[in-house]
Amino acid sequence: MTRIKICGITREQDLRAVANSGADALGLVFYEKSPRHVSAQQAALLARAVPPFVTVVGLFVNPSVDYVRQVLANIALDVLQFHGEESPEFCVQFGKPYLKAIRVKAGVDLVECASRYASAQGLLLDAFVEGTQGGTGESFDWALIPHNLPLPVILSGGLHAGNVAAAIKQVRPYAVDVSSGVEAGKGIKDAAKIAAFINEVKQIDVQLS
Repeated sequence: MTRIKICGITREQDLRAVANSGADALGLVFYEKSPRHVSAQQAALLARAVPPFVTVVGLFVNPSVDYVRQVLANIALDVLQFHGEESPEFCVQFGKPYLKAIRVKAGVDLVECASRYASAQGLLLDAFVEGTQGGTGESFDWALIPHNLPLPVILSGGLHAGNVAAAIKQVRPYAVDVSSGVEAGKGIKDAAKIAAFINEVKQIDVQLS
């Protein structure tokens, strides 16, 4: 069963659409340069509205230790997701499960990355786009993902209802992560697109089982 994370939640109605549609996790972005950035106050309100059994993931890009600790003191995050050049030592120090995002392009050794970040719960594989740290809506060549990775793969980057079944069939990831592919505009989710995306994931899971 492929798990589903919907990232970049900024509004309570979107959070409810995500939870009601059957997603396993949702992401809150703590990176000011992102159009999906939420303030600590916004995030606290959103986190309080999350129903049981939905995992809340906090996304950071090269944050300071103090900033992460400040967020954790005020917001109930279940998992941390690091999208910058954070070291394994940095990621592990907060006592929370974490995901390490890797921007994939030819020449990136994902087996070495998995070995280096062995303390992570999984590797989130996203497209490499110069000058950005994710959320680009761009996909990458899934053939670059080796089948012998020792960590669970969370597949991200340019996924939407039209290609997620093919992605799952080829990569067989532990989970898929979508943001722009289920949006009406940056940071504004579309309930119909969310439902269509999740339906595609569930259908291909049945076919492959």
